Amino acid sequence: MIKHIVIWKFKENEEEKMKEFLEGLNQLKEIIPQIKYMETGININPKNEYDAILISEFETMEDLETYKNHPEHIKVSNLCKSIRLDRQAIDYEV
Repeated sequence: MIKHIVIWKFKENEEEKMKEFLEGLNQLKEIIPQIKYMETGININPKNEYDAILISEFETMEDLETYKNHPEHIKVSNLCKSIRLDRQAIDYEV
């Protein structure tokens, strides 16, 4: 099992588009069968530097690549790219 964790820092005053992005990301669970688990969250601690997180699971790295290259994921990702300042990710095996 592969865990894929991503955190984002968004531009100021982009809260509505951030929520739209996260909603779109969550809808991918119903579209991309390779997603075994997915949750997103918005940071509630003002001391933290990043604004949102994705925690997801895939059976294999190939499944993760299929997800990343899926046309619906690319659409959602493009929205994110237009509003983010930074992105960090890590993938690990459990």
